Amino acid sequence: MKLLRIDTAKRTWKFEEMGAYAGLGGRALTSRIVNTEVPADSHPLSGENKLVIAPGILTGTLAANSGRISVGAKSPLTGGIKESNSGGLVSQKLAKLGIGGVVLEGKPAADAPFMIVKIDKDGVSITDAPGDVLTDNYAYAAALDAQFGGKACVALAGPAACQCLKASTIQFTDPEGRPARSAGRGGLGAVMGSKKVKAIVFDDKGAPGVEYADKEAFKAASKKWVDILRNHPVTSQGLPTYGTAVLVNVLNEAGGLPTKNFRFGSFEHAADISGEKMHEVITARGGKTTEGCHPGCIIQCSQCYLDAKGQYLTSGFEYETLWAMGAATLIHDLDIIAQMDRVCDEKGIDTIEMGNTIAVAMEGGLIPWGDGPAALALLKKVGTADPMGRIIGNGVVFTGDALGVDRLPVVKNQSMPAYDPRAVKGVGVTYATSPMGADHTAGYAVAQNILKVGGDIPPHGKQGQVEVSKALQIATAAVDSAGFCLFVAFAVLDSAEALDVVADMLTARFGQKFTVADILGLGEAVLKDELAFNARAGFTKKDDNLPRWMREALPPHNVVWDFTEDELQGAKVG
Repeated sequence: MKLLRIDTAKRTWKFEEMGAYAGLGGRALTSRIVNTEVPADSHPLSGENKLVIAPGILTGTLAANSGRISVGAKSPLTGGIKESNSGGLVSQKLAKLGIGGVVLEGKPAADAPFMIVKIDKDGVSITDAPGDVLTDNYAYAAALDAQFGGKACVALAGPAACQCLKASTIQFTDPEGRPARSAGRGGLGAVMGSKKVKAIVFDDKGAPGVEYADKEAFKAASKKWVDILRNHPVTSQGLPTYGTAVLVNVLNEAGGLPTKNFRFGSFEHAADISGEKMHEVITARGGKTTEGCHPGCIIQCSQCYLDAKGQYLTSGFEYETLWAMGAATLIHDLDIIAQMDRVCDEKGIDTIEMGNTIAVAMEGGLIPWGDGPAALALLKKVGTADPMGRIIGNGVVFTGDALGVDRLPVVKNQSMPAYDPRAVKGVGVTYATSPMGADHTAGYAVAQNILKVGGDIPPHGKQGQVEVSKALQIATAAVDSAGFCLFVAFAVLDSAEALDVVADMLTARFGQKFTVADILGLGEAVLKDELAFNARAGFTKKDDNLPRWMREALPPHNVVWDFTEDELQGAKVG
């Protein structure tokens, strides 16, 4: 594998050996490069920051659900290190091209034009970006299809990213060519925009593909891996049937569905925005209830949602989005929420950050609670010349400051996802202590607290929460480094042999012995890199907690956040 470095100021590029980064992939590579090469006190939009795009160490192989891509940089939103993860086609194409990572470096002059970078088996070409870079993503992706032929595989900086807004994403095209997959959290699109890279096009035609030290042994281990995923009820039944939206009713019944900007743990209209309702609507309109976000996905938790006229509207319609645009804001019109999801993909903005931001706008009296059309109109301002779009597109804290709102559901300036941490305390520990800022995917203790997968830890008490969060943060960092979808964790947590099978795949891929201890050691090393960077960036244990107002009792169970700073430090890798 080679490392591709692109100097965006000079528009030059070079391949180099992985060197000290050999054996790393995904989040392990992005975080190691950022920790090693980016000054922790640099401005995230400066030329000193670097954007790293990396496939996992098992990406491009026969391993099911191994096609996720990691993007890393210093975050414009949190001011700390960030890895954001996405589906799409890019990861597998990079792996098949023999590229272990792409590093965007430097910064063009303010008046320099945006560029298109094309990567294929023959190298790299860099040209000026055509058209208006503030064009919405679906139309711009279609223009790139026309330019490069067929369904171009693209990483795209949308209008919000080109304006360097802190809630901006990087959008990746899915197997249907739609720019519907997001490296959503942390504002990493702004880093790409600051480097004047409008899009990166990946073409693996004629690429050598991935080599195996022992392909037959890999096939045998891969078959066991598929069996593990297909025999678990969550990965074989729950997620394929209702997608992640299956969690709406589950969390609502548990009193952990954050409602009206985290005032309540249940939403009276939850059934209107549930996975069951979404499945019903998609089926009635002739959409698709199961779809993979990348080739080789056997969980198929994505979907294709059509509007009332039977026209495609959005895909990847996930629990987080249904909650953020729904219960958090008191909107319960599924079609309006679907339109808001589409706008987020068009503008390139994070649905979690945007849902919370809309709730803050409602707190500030900018628009009424539950007003879907007003919220949709507000979102459409992002990525335009409208100053309100600039405010909203910079996320919760920026919008709260502009509107004089103090009830801000953030950790390290990043907004909290769709699980109230007072009612699901394991994931609350993760929000507080992850180097990423509030991020459920960093250590998904919902599994043990609510779903009773991999253990049963009562969600309202403190016992066991710190320990399970720490263990899951380590395991998740390893999963991200392998290139696996996070949802494989459900099956892994309930299978005694799953990690041994992963170790066998790594052994067969690289020809050196891997053990479960090696996998977990990789996860620990990732977290050590991230915590070291954040410490140099000025983060202390004061930053590892939830907002003070989380000590308010949360109905219906009247639970409160009651961890001390010192207790929470136990969740961090020493």
